Amino acid sequence: MTLFFENARLIDPEALTETRANLVVDNGIIAAIGAMAAPAGAEVVDCGGLCLAPGIVDIGVKIGEPGERHRESFRTAGRAAAAGGVTTVIARPDTLPAIDTPETLEFVTRRAAEAPVRIRHMAALTKAREGREMTEIGFLLDAGAVAFTDADAVTTDAKVLSRAFTYARSLGALVIGHPQEPGLSAGAACTSGKFASLRGLPGVSPMAERIGLERDLALVEMTGVRYHADQITTARALPALARAKEAGLDVTAGISIHHLTLNEFDVGDYRTFFKLTPPLRSEEDRLAMVAALADGVIDIISSMHTPADEESKRLPFEAASSGAVGLETFLPAALRLYHAGALSLPQLFRAMALNPARRLGLAQGRIAEGAPADLVLFDPDAPFVLDRFSLQSKSKNTPFDGARMEGRVRATFVAGRKVFDAAEG
Repeated sequence: MTLFFENARLIDPEALTETRANLVVDNGIIAAIGAMAAPAGAEVVDCGGLCLAPGIVDIGVKIGEPGERHRESFRTAGRAAAAGGVTTVIARPDTLPAIDTPETLEFVTRRAAEAPVRIRHMAALTKAREGREMTEIGFLLDAGAVAFTDADAVTTDAKVLSRAFTYARSLGALVIGHPQEPGLSAGAACTSGKFASLRGLPGVSPMAERIGLERDLALVEMTGVRYHADQITTARALPALARAKEAGLDVTAGISIHHLTLNEFDVGDYRTFFKLTPPLRSEEDRLAMVAALADGVIDIISSMHTPADEESKRLPFEAASSGAVGLETFLPAALRLYHAGALSLPQLFRAMALNPARRLGLAQGRIAEGAPADLVLFDPDAPFVLDRFSLQSKSKNTPFDGARMEGRVRATFVAGRKVFDAAEG
């Protein structure tokens, strides 16, 4: 099938440009870009001057299969992703049981086939994510794992971690770390400081992130492993990250969209939808993260989609589960940075699509001839008030409930096939 997108505002994250052009898709691949006429027999998609960008590649999505299907299934996560312009989901291994064997990985790979978007899986770095014994990284790579992580279960034994890093390095595997010092972080509900004290909430110092990152980077220097920090959220951690990059270490870093658009004051009325891991930071930290993203010190933005049921969130703030859904709100939340003048649309899509795809060795994330036709058509200026009960996810724990937002996805395409159309609901 041939598609012809006309009158599009093309967002190119490689060239960092916005251009008015037409685009031809043939058999799921971008075949041509320019001012050409529609090929004979092509299905015409009139973009009406709206933005056409590469589909988002979202690293670090929690899906509840196996073990917590009541929170999110592959089917509902896929629908939410398609509605949010996410065409490739990189799922976390913090399931019940953890994705730590080829058999479990093969099971979730089969289950993911029912989703309308691409879903790839990370595998656990250590068995049961307990930090005591590394997984069979080679077998898991053969079974399709794209990276290895214990998610927020930080390994405390540096010797175990160094062995896992060394083995991953020998196989060329990517390791994704969660930079936190677990002792300091234990039991924390927010970032320490005057605000936490006034609210009577247990806090964690921002230094816990820096300590965890420094430990990981030292092991990266020792082993030479490919390493990605899933979330850098404090200004105090940035110098260490910048030094590692300047030293030539194979290191990248990400941040969640929630830490780029919210701050610690949002938890002021104890709304548990704002309880995240790591916790929301100060406004000064948030602004530093936006600047680091613009400068390229931070490479990737992700939703860190973490569904939680009502029972686990309707608890006192300190006892409630951490995390928020983000697949469907990812793009409109990110557009807050565009409307504030902090980042351009090509810069945003470099961090949301191109850089994550490159880091994982995927072909997606580009608007270029020969690239997969994974595309999102969106109106960056369309205003709306978010109603959490309208979300496709099974869980509705979004911090943006009732928020005024700008930017709506009009259509999403995976390999040239339309998987979401806002006009159809």
